[in-house]
Amino acid sequence: MKISAEDCLSQRNELPLLDVRSPAEYAGGHIPGALSMPLFSDEERAEVGTLYKQQGPQPAFMRGLELAGSKLRWYAEEAQRLAPQGRLMLHCWRGGQRSASLGWLLQQAGFDVQLLEGGYKAYRQQLLADFSAPRNPMLIVGGYTGSGKTLILQQLSARGASVIDLEQLAHHKGSAFGALGEQPQPTVEQFENDLHLAWRSLTPAKTTWLEDESRSIGRVYLPDPFWRQMLKSPLIFLELPLASRIEQLVRAYAPYGQQQLEDSFQRIAKRLGGQHVKAALEALEKADYAAAAAIALQYYDKAYLHSLRHRDASTIRKISLPTAEPAEVAAILQDMKLDC
Repeated sequence: MKISAEDCLSQRNELPLLDVRSPAEYAGGHIPGALSMPLFSDEERAEVGTLYKQQGPQPAFMRGLELAGSKLRWYAEEAQRLAPQGRLMLHCWRGGQRSASLGWLLQQAGFDVQLLEGGYKAYRQQLLADFSAPRNPMLIVGGYTGSGKTLILQQLSARGASVIDLEQLAHHKGSAFGALGEQPQPTVEQFENDLHLAWRSLTPAKTTWLEDESRSIGRVYLPDPFWRQMLKSPLIFLELPLASRIEQLVRAYAPYGQQQLEDSFQRIAKRLGGQHVKAALEALEKADYAAAAAIALQYYDKAYLHSLRHRDASTIRKISLPTAEPAEVAAILQDMKLDC
């Protein structure tokens, strides 16, 4: 039985989804929650692909049969381990020979199999279509570095608001210091896949809060339609006392220690200027993290103001707050009447 990408996504919490592409294809990007059960190893896939290009489909098909033949029992046993209830969804890259062949085998082994028509390629097309048809209005939390925007989003979520934490999905905080304490970033493709899942999981039409970000977050990028919607959405610019922002940065980054912070300062050395970098490194040697943070803000405050030029000024609403306590700021934002 063949199913569409939309049906596959709707059932992803009900049925195991097996990805039969090679391990490298899976690592490059996969449907969130999909389980890897490769028909071929990376080397075997390369060999069959080379045969297809050089000698045509028949020799490639026969070599594929030869490679897969010795693993037929393993496929059935692995499917039983991954889908013990005997029902599953299956896909390859384009819904071609790999998924059709393995789907047939598993049906013979007694499984109820649904094949994703068009494969992973069809899923990616559905993803791009979904991003191009906004389902939720957005409110963007903005403000200078150190305003605690991520913590505010967490508090909004705890209060029942609809939130997407882009930095959590990207495993990066979006600056030269952004990789500190984070897991390795996903591929650009996997970041898009994970963001798509978060977007689809929201209650339709409910206003969604996000942090103001550049289109790039570390080494990943926001999908263009999603980024354009963010730029058009109302931005709440939080104006907080400089001392509060420095205190927030010290709490967040001082635990990483002198060497990692020095490395991060070196990444912005050209933009910050040699004299400022020297002063920052001297402050770190003295464990004067507040002084180092103040120097970093000289660059990041200017950079953030420059980034606002991409926005229509009419979408920006500035709010001066006496406190930087995330729970209090979240409560203030929820109590305000903010139009999307």
